Amino acid sequence: MKYTRNYSDEIDRLKTELQTADAIIIGAGAGLSTAAGFTYSGERFYKYFYDFAERFGITDMYSGGFYPFPNEQTFWAWWARHIYYNRYTDVDNGTYKMLFDLMKDKNYFVITTNVDHRFQKTGFDKQRLFYTQGDYGLFQSVNEDIQKTYDNEKWVMQAMAAQGFVRDENGVFQPPEKEKLLMRIPTELIPKCPDDNSDMTLNLRSDDTFVEDEGWHIAARRYREFLHKCSGKHVLFLELGVGANTPGIIKYPFWQMTADNKNSVYACLNYGQAVAPNDIAKRSIVINGDITQILKDIKGR
Repeated sequence: MKYTRNYSDEIDRLKTELQTADAIIIGAGAGLSTAAGFTYSGERFYKYFYDFAERFGITDMYSGGFYPFPNEQTFWAWWARHIYYNRYTDVDNGTYKMLFDLMKDKNYFVITTNVDHRFQKTGFDKQRLFYTQGDYGLFQSVNEDIQKTYDNEKWVMQAMAAQGFVRDENGVFQPPEKEKLLMRIPTELIPKCPDDNSDMTLNLRSDDTFVEDEGWHIAARRYREFLHKCSGKHVLFLELGVGANTPGIIKYPFWQMTADNKNSVYACLNYGQAVAPNDIAKRSIVINGDITQILKDIKGR
């Protein structure tokens, strides 16, 4: 059910919960990073992918990730840019920093489907983070017997330079002003697994070949332990920008845990998709709006 409650009253309720909860469990989806400035379309897309847009008709970074590129050199040129601008650069407009300031002295844990590493880069405790769907900063082998992940930062930097990107005064790769970018990388730069020289792919959950490495399992265990310690306590389940693509990871479990724990409160902050089920409506805070502005309003109270 959608609720059209008074915005100001809901902000006050949420601030009170943030101050009084025994524990805060954050569930973050793509809407949070979008609010922070990591948009996949529009001006940001065309600045860095104008040539892919012209040649292949791609209109945004998300759909481009599924495009059947004609060869591996072009495929990896695309992904080098996609990874770089969504993992190794910082365009945050202050959204994650505001969230961190609200959480840094709290008993919190974060579960997120985002793969852009924003929480850790902002200062959130690594021991309190669970990236369920992978990390743009990691590769995995296509050989399913190798259940490991590999850091890709060095490769990304090489692949960006190979396409003709140049670093600005802040060290950030930018398209050259006059020369055209190359839409391919050299064959020798196509990433190969260091263990058996097999092909590599991104460590992103798309099917049952996704590698849940040792770090993933450690984070999953920490999350389960945190939930166990919070059982029956005054818990705030704070859902931020979670859509309907994978509701079984954050949204539905948050609803169920709120229903099971009568001392808990569920808060949903979302732009256009702020909802809560009827059975926990009285213990729900539902705010439909821009997450950045909502956080500003909370800090301003």
